[in-house]
Amino acid sequence: MSTLIRPAVSLFVAFTVVTGLAYPLAVTGVASAVFPAQAAGSLVQQGGQTVGSRLIGQSFVQPEHFWSRPSATAPTPYNAANSGGANQGPLNPALVEAVQGRIAALKAADPANTLPIPVDLVTTSASGLDPHISVAAALYQVGRVARVRHLSEDTVRQAVLRHTEQPLMGFLGEARVHVLALNLDLDRLAETTATGHAS
Repeated sequence: MSTLIRPAVSLFVAFTVVTGLAYPLAVTGVASAVFPAQAAGSLVQQGGQTVGSRLIGQSFVQPEHFWSRPSATAPTPYNAANSGGANQGPLNPALVEAVQGRIAALKAADPANTLPIPVDLVTTSASGLDPHISVAAALYQVGRVARVRHLSEDTVRQAVLRHTEQPLMGFLGEARVHVLALNLDLDRLAETTATGHAS
């Protein structure tokens, strides 16, 4: 029996060291050297502070900000530890009620807007963590954001275009807008404008 147990234990220890320690350390080391920002979580910095990640969406509810795609994660929106969608079918009354509530909120925030509401502004994604919205969803919000920030719609639209990411390799996926980057850009613009007026 000992002739069987000893090799089994030796292999267990060897594979534990190789696959549980050496391999993860090697991969982490290579990733940190070659892709340092991505290996650290693609963190977004502003003024020396970490304000988010390029990979995880955030909940924006202020009218001066572009709103993200709704998140179904619990107990809080964009909870990376509990990624997942609502898993509700199109005939589910809870889904219908949630979508109707989101439509009502969008219309209440911008009653004069007659554009069709893009679907990604009223439905959650499979992950619940999307940091992007469609270009249509961003353009839908331009009027409200411009009005609240006292900016021209063209200025806000140009900001949207600056933060529009094209499909991967030109054909994989669709063009999309990174919400956090766009809102940070507009916040910086507001600070610059306020500083200019103050001086």
